[in-house]
Amino acid sequence: MTPMECEVAEMIIESLNLEDTQVEDIEPEAALFGEGLGLDSIDALELSLAISQRYGFQIKSDDSENQRIFSSLKTLTQHIEANRGN
Repeated sequence: MTPMECEVAEMIIESLNLEDTQVEDIEPEAALFGEGLGLDSIDALELSLAISQRYGFQIKSDDSENQRIFSSLKTLTQHIEANRGN
C-alpha cells in the first residue's frame, strides 16, 4: 500500500466511523462497496464530503465516473491524486 493509499484509507475509516477497521484491513484492489468493504450510497456521500474538505475538490453525485472512482481504494486514491488542488 502506498503512503497516499494509507492516507485515503485513514480518511475513509475516520469519516465513516469504521471503528473495527484498521488501515491494513483495506486492500487497495478490493471493492469498497457491496461485498468488499461493504459501503453504501450514504457512505459515498459522506466520503465525497470528506474528500471535498480535505483535498479541495468535489465529486458530484451525478458524475458518470463515480462507479469507477469509488470501485476500490486504489482507484479512489488515483482520482484524488489527479484532482486535488486543481
